[in-house]
Amino acid sequence: MAMQTGENEQGLRKVIDLTRMISITLLLLHFYYYSYDAFKLWGWTATISDRLLINVSKTGLFNVFHRSKLLALGFLLLSLLGVKGKKSETLTYKIALSYLTIGFTVFFISAFSFYLETSVRTIAVLYMTLTTVGYILILTGGSLLTRIIKAHLSKDVFNKANETFPQEEDLLENEYSINLPAQYNLKGKLRRSWINIINPMRGLLVIGSPGAGKSYFVIEHVIRQHIEKGFSMFIYDYKYDDLTKLAYNHFLKHCDRYKVKPKFFLINIDDLQHSHRCNPLDPLNMLDITDAVEAARIIMLGLNRSWLKRQGEFFVESPINFLTAIIWFLRKYENGQYCTLPHAIEMMQVEVDKLFSVLRTEPEIEAYINPFISAYMTNSMEQLEGQLDSAKICVARLSSPSLYYILSGNDFTLDINNPLAPKIVSLANNPQKQEVYGPILSLYMTRMTKIINKKHQLKTSLVIDEFSTLTFLGFDTLIATGRSNKIATTLAIQDTSQLKLNYGRELADIVTNICGNMIVGQVGGEIAKQVSEKLGKTLQDRESMSINSNDTSLSRTKQLESAVPVSTISALSSGEFVGMVADNPDQKITLKTFHASIVNDYKKINADSVNYQPLPEIRKISHKEVETTYQIIKQDVSDIVEAMIDEILNTPGKGHLLIKK
Repeated sequence: MAMQTGENEQGLRKVIDLTRMISITLLLLHFYYYSYDAFKLWGWTATISDRLLINVSKTGLFNVFHRSKLLALGFLLLSLLGVKGKKSETLTYKIALSYLTIGFTVFFISAFSFYLETSVRTIAVLYMTLTTVGYILILTGGSLLTRIIKAHLSKDVFNKANETFPQEEDLLENEYSINLPAQYNLKGKLRRSWINIINPMRGLLVIGSPGAGKSYFVIEHVIRQHIEKGFSMFIYDYKYDDLTKLAYNHFLKHCDRYKVKPKFFLINIDDLQHSHRCNPLDPLNMLDITDAVEAARIIMLGLNRSWLKRQGEFFVESPINFLTAIIWFLRKYENGQYCTLPHAIEMMQVEVDKLFSVLRTEPEIEAYINPFISAYMTNSMEQLEGQLDSAKICVARLSSPSLYYILSGNDFTLDINNPLAPKIVSLANNPQKQEVYGPILSLYMTRMTKIINKKHQLKTSLVIDEFSTLTFLGFDTLIATGRSNKIATTLAIQDTSQLKLNYGRELADIVTNICGNMIVGQVGGEIAKQVSEKLGKTLQDRESMSINSNDTSLSRTKQLESAVPVSTISALSSGEFVGMVADNPDQKITLKTFHASIVNDYKKINADSVNYQPLPEIRKISHKEVETTYQIIKQDVSDIVEAMIDEILNTPGKGHLLIKK
């Protein structure tokens, strides 16, 4: 096969050489015929050549001046068709065509030499020189044309056009959906699209570094659209008051969308005049001791984030059991009249012998306090002090008049999806006081999610910005069981590394994997790799070029490559997101994956924000009133202990409960 190819190339070369020789011969005959007088003066004529010229002229070759010249040019151009010169990437059509243009001009303009009034010899030399120069320029230009690389690789350096793919362009709505208007690039053309989150009950996870646009382009849409669709709502506003003010004003504008008009409530520990009061340990919702265990665990783990990774260890579980016992005792005492977190905190500070004597009066918590009593009675003081001090030191951070005031009242209950009394509740945090406020807000969140997760309630939207700042256990259960109870959960985080730092790898993986809908802005590292793999691969064009002295070959193939590579996710602009949505059995979405820029109506948003009403003032309150509440709680605990000690001493059969050393 190779030998046959070589023979073909050699034969082609001979044909090209012969064609070019014919062209040169015709041009020489042209010169000899039309410059015969000059050749004769030079003595370059002969009888045999004259006879040959006469015979050739009889063919009509020289009847027209340009006939022989054009014929010579035709054979020259014919010989160039088979030329294969060494290819060069620097050559362009502009260079080759310049040579050809000048060559053709000189080749034909040389005929004007015969109109000059000068000697025959001069005319002949000038004519033949110009024609020869033009001939050579045409030959050079034609050769350059054959050396130009006609096939070029794509100019798309970053392969952006190849990484585009079709996306959902139809608006798909239902009574729960969140629909984000967007635009995407498809092979270099911008097209309108929709990010249709038609089943937010399967969880929506929003990830993006600071400034990626999580709140402005996604969270705010969720709040607006769910209020417009009549959802009860719970908002964790980490950077108060952006989301709260939006929710409040949108609620005022669209409160007529609800069958029963909801009420708006705000917990803001920093500003008591703009805050409602709510007892997260409301006895009506503390149905059994497991509720007390859950509350104690959230408080303790929230105050010691490092304990999240050490659950089950002795010095982690002991403080939790201690607080559990106190909470449940308060729940049972006088039907829960004093069942609040401030009362529990104050009760932890009571003298050990009195406290244990009082707690022993409640049989249900006997198993929780017996290890402490045994350590106390056997003088294992080092162990006991370690158990109790780790609890007391933690909760001491929560001992403040403003916290006690907020946590001891009950302006509203946490059953926000109650059909008879729907609510929109916002929790305000302060990043500068995260260590203190975080555990309290986590307790509100945990208790609320347990209360609302039941049948026959209103559809509910939970919007949790900066989820990693909360201590929220049982999230996987909320997504799994809340879906059937019409609870739509939206979580926003900056990076999964924050979750791993606070919760550990296992819980962080649960959060990122359990949500059916995912919207990801600019992120890097491990999460970018996970997202890229989750979005899958698309069939993309690949090109390669091979250049040698004879020819250029261009190879085009199709390969499966990442639809959105890690490098693309790491370089997303603000407002640009990738991700995947989930669908319903009765409302299928074929194109679930997206890479688009969310389009906000900036003029409308800015116009609305200018007209926002300020958040309402709840009450006028003085520092003296707050301090009075603080002192009342302390006195309540003192009275409870004294009353229980008196009851033990004065009730036959209870004397054994009193602990003395």
